Amino acid sequence: MRIGLLTDGGYPYATGESGLWCDRLVRGLPQHEFDLFALSRSAHQEGQGWVRLPPQVGRVRTAPLWTPEDGTLRGSGERGLLARLVTGGEQSYGRRDRRRFTDRLTALATAICAPDEPGTGAGEGPGAGLFAEGLYGLAELARERGGLHLALRSEDTVRILEAASRARGAGRTVQSATVPDHLAFAAELERALRPLSLDWYDQESLGAVDLCHAASGGAAALPGLLAKRFFGVPLLVTEHGVPLRAHYLAACDTPYGTSVRALLAGFHGRLTTEVYRQAAIVTPGNTHVRRWQQRCGADPAKQRTVYPGMAAERFGRVGEDAERLAAADGGAGGPDTLVWVGRIEPAKDLIALLHAFAEVRRAEPGARLRVFGAPADGDEATTYLAHCTALAAQLFPDEAAGAHTEGVSPVTFEEIGGPEIPDLAEAYGAGGVIVLSSVVEGFPVSLVEAMFCGRATVSTDVGAVVEVIGGTGLVVPPRNPKALADACVALLRDPERRARLGAAARARALELFTVEQNLAAFRGIYLELISRTPVRREADSVDADGNPLPFATPPEARLLGHWTQPGRHLRPRPAPEPAGVCAIASGPVGGGDA
Repeated sequence: MRIGLLTDGGYPYATGESGLWCDRLVRGLPQHEFDLFALSRSAHQEGQGWVRLPPQVGRVRTAPLWTPEDGTLRGSGERGLLARLVTGGEQSYGRRDRRRFTDRLTALATAICAPDEPGTGAGEGPGAGLFAEGLYGLAELARERGGLHLALRSEDTVRILEAASRARGAGRTVQSATVPDHLAFAAELERALRPLSLDWYDQESLGAVDLCHAASGGAAALPGLLAKRFFGVPLLVTEHGVPLRAHYLAACDTPYGTSVRALLAGFHGRLTTEVYRQAAIVTPGNTHVRRWQQRCGADPAKQRTVYPGMAAERFGRVGEDAERLAAADGGAGGPDTLVWVGRIEPAKDLIALLHAFAEVRRAEPGARLRVFGAPADGDEATTYLAHCTALAAQLFPDEAAGAHTEGVSPVTFEEIGGPEIPDLAEAYGAGGVIVLSSVVEGFPVSLVEAMFCGRATVSTDVGAVVEVIGGTGLVVPPRNPKALADACVALLRDPERRARLGAAARARALELFTVEQNLAAFRGIYLELISRTPVRREADSVDADGNPLPFATPPEARLLGHWTQPGRHLRPRPAPEPAGVCAIASGPVGGGDA
């Protein structure tokens, strides 16, 4: 099967998000051929290069969602993102095409500005139909007459947006938008709709794949929507997080006012709903994501929860011998040690963990806390780490056994990679209880890693934590140091309970969260989708007699020799061998002559 893998700021770029998952998917399904259609997010990301691609990647097409300093847009094809009809710096649409552009953009803008009517679900009101009409109409215009870059940044676009925001039925927030607000939104809209102008929509590109698999929603899924529209290619969408929620949170950090943020929220909300409506199957990474998708219009019948696969083998030694490592020396790796692992940032709420550990020390004076991690990118995370270390020094002064000995703090901030803790598995093996104190969390990767290591866990009830734990650990409310401390003390005082929970956690993780489980799920989903997809009766999908072939590229094309010659795979079976001759095979074996 030929899969079109669609990414946005991810694979195959070395610094891309979800790159590891995509790489494992491609390498783990060698029976399929993958074409990558990748959108990049910045010049820095492109400058970091690609990861090494496996042989099952047939080709890679790329396009940027950022604008170079010279303002010249580019893509991976001859035409790239630029319109074919550009003369003198202006896009030369004819009168009819200008009218088409105005009508389609008006429909799109009206849908963005108008909220759904009360009592209608996502994707059920008239706004959803207007959005689809505008989106696909603009895509068809771009495909036939050239890209939309200059048209979307024109004065006409600003007028259309202004009229839509002033129209009856528009939301109150967007009605207050000013001309600078419309200019800012027009620039963001052009960037978001840039995939419509790509040269990927022909029989040699997305038209040649059997299935489009978008590694996230949003911009990554836009080419998949058009592949379905133009060629009938089924679309599969995988989301390990909630892209729409990420857009909402990111908008708060921009310099835009409330009107622009409302317009952007309207666009991304409509696009998300359309992606879920058109997708043949949507695979959320956990129940938390699944609920968000349903709120945005995803049909529960189309959803298949597929947990992100993680490499269990790197934690195998620690997990198989969890009890011995937990009790070693009775010190740093002993049962009285709490361990926290992750990126140090405000969302992880280490402040609450430090206050909780102060309560733990009152109940268990010999307890220790080891924090393994480094600050996340940004000045805010660096400042947060400094605040945490200062608070730890204040709450837990260095303790000395005598007047002439050096004091040692019960709380340490360490990085993985030193001689004592050379790798991540050893960090989890350094304590008897693993703690997660976050106030915001998606899929808790560190929690799954601790489960692979056979460790008992204490976690806050955020994101997909309860779903991941499944009764194999203790869960407390977030921002509650007293509850966190009580749970930690309960496990520190009960070694048998720790052992039972750790063993159950490891068994659950090996059953649900391995790479093999993830690959098996997508192997089945691929076959399910292709089995119920009508065969496209085109030159590359029918045989010489007009009968349909199962895939766009027949399996015989992968074999060397005369099988690849047109019509040879349809030749009649050879006549039976004369009597006395033992015929092992009646045709070619392994792609060569018998």
